[in-house]
Amino acid sequence: MVPVYDVLRGNDMASSVSNLTTKLSRVRGLGAAGHGVSHWWLQRVTAVAMIPLSLWLMSSLVAVIQTPDVVKVAQWISSPMNALLLVLFQVALFVHAKLGVQVVIEDYIKNPVVKYALLMANTFVCFLFAGICILSILKLHLLDAGAPL
Repeated sequence: MVPVYDVLRGNDMASSVSNLTTKLSRVRGLGAAGHGVSHWWLQRVTAVAMIPLSLWLMSSLVAVIQTPDVVKVAQWISSPMNALLLVLFQVALFVHAKLGVQVVIEDYIKNPVVKYALLMANTFVCFLFAGICILSILKLHLLDAGAPL
């Protein structure tokens, strides 16, 4: 039997059984994994950010790719707005990819050594490719496309 003072304070058995989180984790807002919803939230934010960026990229590439002239493509990338949007697209793309692959590795790889090695490789590969893409965009952006070769 539950004491009366526990029921008056709201500490009856029904409330303690239905809520299996500790008081400290409820205060901090943490989930079962201990890191809250930031991973889930960031993956959704990058997915939503990629929708307009993908639409812009596809519509821009249709207009640019129709010309066989490489100088026109370089001039298109040398525009500050196009270069900025390309960099934002690459950042959102690689952050989203890193988070998605990380979830797959954490859920399906059971060996801890292999799991952590794959998690480190995932982070390294995503940052490496993001850096290469961003440096390529910046190099083409800073290239003087109007100068004779």
